[in-house]
Amino acid sequence: MRKFLFVLLCAFSFSPMAFSAPGAVRCGKFVDVRSGRTLTDQVIVFDDNGMIIAVGPVASTKLPAGVFPIDLSNATCLPGLIDVHTHLTFDPTNNGYAGLGVSVPREAVTGVKNARRTLRAGFTSVRNVGASGYTDIALRDGINAGDVEGPRMRASGPPLSITGGHCDDNLLPFEFHHKAEGVADGPWAVRAKVRETVKYGADVIKICASGGVLSKGDQPGTPQYTLEEMTAVAEEAHKLGRKVAAHAHGTQSIKDAIRAGIDSIEHSSLIDDEGIALAKQHGTYLVFDIYNDDFILQEGAKAGMLPESIEKEKKIGRLQRENFRHAFQSGTKMAFGTDSGVYPHGDNAKQFAKMVEWGMKPVDAIQAATINAADLLGWADMVGALETGHYADVIAVTGDPTSDARVLESVKFVMKGGSVVRNDYAAKPAAN
Repeated sequence: MRKFLFVLLCAFSFSPMAFSAPGAVRCGKFVDVRSGRTLTDQVIVFDDNGMIIAVGPVASTKLPAGVFPIDLSNATCLPGLIDVHTHLTFDPTNNGYAGLGVSVPREAVTGVKNARRTLRAGFTSVRNVGASGYTDIALRDGINAGDVEGPRMRASGPPLSITGGHCDDNLLPFEFHHKAEGVADGPWAVRAKVRETVKYGADVIKICASGGVLSKGDQPGTPQYTLEEMTAVAEEAHKLGRKVAAHAHGTQSIKDAIRAGIDSIEHSSLIDDEGIALAKQHGTYLVFDIYNDDFILQEGAKAGMLPESIEKEKKIGRLQRENFRHAFQSGTKMAFGTDSGVYPHGDNAKQFAKMVEWGMKPVDAIQAATINAADLLGWADMVGALETGHYADVIAVTGDPTSDARVLESVKFVMKGGSVVRNDYAAKPAAN
């Protein structure tokens, strides 16, 4: 009886991951993202922890005993994609004043839905930069525990903002005496806020260095945090082992953030030649969300965006795309980030075609969403490439993404850590 109870207890105590088995994936074509070359007839072998133990030609790569590879011989395999600028707990239907009716628990539930959509679209890792009430921290923890289906996450919790800044809540009148939980003014106050967000689980610090498009009462090009304040943020975050992402549309704010030691500039819309030179000198990543303009101008009014936000986007959208092309041609480091949540989650890959339209080759855009993004996340040894020692995060598409980036909008196979999330290539049972 004791032995029976012990076995029964084990069955209910251990997560399904404890019973994972070694496996393999056979790829008709295989994109080596480091070299940019496409190889043929390759196999990826992974162990029972979902880590890759071998990659090579089918004819010469030995499989563990009893392992029969998943057949993707008619598909092209790539590493799981990475989006370094997401808002999984936000929806584009909750813009402007509609957002005031969304509670923190409701935002967390929204995150569960969007995490699944994002993963099934082929994005196996994300960096979430901004959420209310630490909802993204809870979402990350739920995914890590296996309770929720979603990508690996770096999460920031509430973004830091000056009083009345882009990441404050500016919709309510004075008598409500309301401000966002990330508001902090002055060098010592921002240091304290960094400590607080880390205390409650933040993997990365998000700050709003300039005005923004979707906020009320400010302009994207207007500086908000000062150089002194951003230097304090960077010093405190780095001391605590966290990187910093700065929302910065404005020319001066971009340069101040780089000089302060910020790790990535989000949006980067009005960057100038001096800002590009500084980014190259400091090794700062630039993250341009250049698909957003299409959605905001076409769907923003129906999604409840403020009229002033749409007018701001009309002034800044094309400039951002032109500066994206200039920064890329100048040799800056770039990572793939989309600002998902402004547009519907799961459409992240629509940005690839825009990156190609504005100066990149398809393989450049793929590298921005794999090896470059993994480097920015601090996960270069874990994700972003299909190599020994990395997680078996594998996606597959029909067609050649290195010649037509749009095929990445139709991912048909997703594996995260050796577990199949989606397989549209699997044989369907015949109808009776």
